[in-house]
Amino acid sequence: MTVFDYTNVSSSAFQLRCTACGDVHNIQAKHRTCSCGKVLFVDYDLEKAKETLDLGSIQSRHRYNIWRMAEIMPVFEEKHRYSLGEGWTPIVNLKNIGDKLDLQHLYIKDESFNPTGSFKSRGLCAAVSRAVELGINEFVIPTAGNAGAALAAYAAKTNSNAHIYMPEDTPPFIVTEIKALGADAHLVKGLITDAGRIAKEQGAANNWFDVSTLKEPYRAEGKKTMGLELAEQFNWILPDAIIYPTGGGTGIIGMWKAFDELEELGLIDGKRPKMISIQSSTCAPIVRAFKEGKDYAEFWENAETIAAGLRVPSAIADYLILNTIRESKGTALAVDDLTIKIAMTQLAKEEGIMLSAEGAATIAALELLLSNGDIQTDEKIVAFGTGSGLTTPEAW
Repeated sequence: MTVFDYTNVSSSAFQLRCTACGDVHNIQAKHRTCSCGKVLFVDYDLEKAKETLDLGSIQSRHRYNIWRMAEIMPVFEEKHRYSLGEGWTPIVNLKNIGDKLDLQHLYIKDESFNPTGSFKSRGLCAAVSRAVELGINEFVIPTAGNAGAALAAYAAKTNSNAHIYMPEDTPPFIVTEIKALGADAHLVKGLITDAGRIAKEQGAANNWFDVSTLKEPYRAEGKKTMGLELAEQFNWILPDAIIYPTGGGTGIIGMWKAFDELEELGLIDGKRPKMISIQSSTCAPIVRAFKEGKDYAEFWENAETIAAGLRVPSAIADYLILNTIRESKGTALAVDDLTIKIAMTQLAKEEGIMLSAEGAATIAALELLLSNGDIQTDEKIVAFGTGSGLTTPEAW
């Protein structure tokens, strides 16, 4: 097979577009959100991308990371497509759990194989790479843990500086990881929203670039690669349902964006999976808004859960998450912490996979989804295991 040299292929990105008001912005400027305060997406010239991006060229590509389809990623120059080996995570058939529930085609995409142990590696790789290409090298982020570790790693890779603010109950292993990677780490009393407030203040005061969830355009581009990979790994036929643990929601809307782009490129047809959002019953703003038929989610008071990544009482992209769930004819569902812990143990003892509480929440929801009729026993179902259980030993 001829190996296609795509390292010199340029991105077809040409503008930033507001997902709320529709305003467009210069992609070569250092934008974060739109002037209306809402989320910006990257638009691509997909006709241009088709010149080099087709099934034949993809199959001949030798590199398996998030830059595999460079034409529809936001970094223009190869030298700025940094990588620690993120992406191309395995899809594992959960046969033992599937057999118990009579689910004939149950899979998990195990994101714990990413460099810093979670799917956050994808988003921060893309965000930092593009920011460095724009001349930025001072970053700030609020985090429940895993995003901070990912930022610290890619800041180290790019000789940049990372300033990280996280709740004081962030898992100690992740705090150690962040410090070991050389980041400027700060523990904050309260929730991620409190960390976010301080990160925003310090970022503005020191001219640090804030890479908070969906408060800049490029983390979503890294997360969308989960959808690009899923399509390719299933031979360009998408599953019937995707079950996704939802905090800030970048992954669920990033994948939905990926599916739109792949269809326009002619790589997949119009069939879409049901997008199923899972939250903790003690922090479920998206579930509540979905059930109440609202377009935006109200702030969740007194948020608390063992799944730190799901302890997000307010998400800037709430309207995008809810739109995606409804457009896909999916649903949103909450599970309690005890059920999540049982699912963590079940995955470990029955499938040999140690997942974080966030990832295990997708398995915890299976019985309820079945009983509600949201999934069927003969459907192809992919749950996302967003992080490793090894990073949160206290959850066991």
